[in-house]
Amino acid sequence: MRIDARGLTFEVHTGGPSGGAPVLLLHGFPQHSGEWDEVAPVLHAAGLRTYALDQRGYSPGARTAAVADYRIPELVADVVAVLDALGLDAVHLVGHDWGAIVAWAVAARHPERVRTLTAVSVPHPAAMAHALATDGQQKARSSYIALFRKPDKAEKVLLALNATALRKLLGGVGDASRVNRYADPMREPGALTAALNWYRAMSRADLAGVGPVAVPTTYVWSDRDIAIGRTAAEACAANVTGDYRLIELRGVSHWIPDAAPGPLAEAILARVAGSA
Repeated sequence: MRIDARGLTFEVHTGGPSGGAPVLLLHGFPQHSGEWDEVAPVLHAAGLRTYALDQRGYSPGARTAAVADYRIPELVADVVAVLDALGLDAVHLVGHDWGAIVAWAVAARHPERVRTLTAVSVPHPAAMAHALATDGQQKARSSYIALFRKPDKAEKVLLALNATALRKLLGGVGDASRVNRYADPMREPGALTAALNWYRAMSRADLAGVGPVAVPTTYVWSDRDIAIGRTAAEACAANVTGDYRLIELRGVSHWIPDAAPGPLAEAILARVAGSA
């Protein structure tokens, strides 16, 4: 379905029983709501209603031009406005990668709208800041961000030769058809720039503005994540004041919703059940 909010039009993909407890699913870079396609059916079978949102820049009707439009406060405001438009007072919130950053921020700033939080791959921004300040390996893992923040150059590098670099980046999601599913939409005019604008709009002030999270929270991290190391993962607990659990998936890449949909769905369901 299409949802009009804040003067933009967002694509929202729904599923599961109409009366089920609502779960909002937020994707990461450079994917889209389709990354939840193997997770959602397990949630539906458990009686949950899912709403998978194509976020700002990914929904064609929400692809604004200014870099500042992609700051974290704007992305958080989008989520709240979409919930309002859907008539949902509070949801079980799940986010992967950049979707996890948005989910952390929503849970911190609008706890009344979040029943539970399941953050996937990316920890609380303060945990990342701690790791970047204390762990040389995390600095190396995050070095790719410098390229992503460079206008035009990043697009040229990632899209050259039939998007070879972008496809390599997505290599952990699965076979070629799955890689193409995410890479091909990024080749549409303006799509990759909009997605990269999330990185270009990122600031220390906005990240530091994400305070402690008080809602019941599960953080799912995988030990083969090339972007997020153990220091950042283990520092996450210090930034949650509510009930907290870290789940470590062994032998799984950064692309958890694609690579381990079953264990991720189990983690979400355990967190939802724990709040009942």
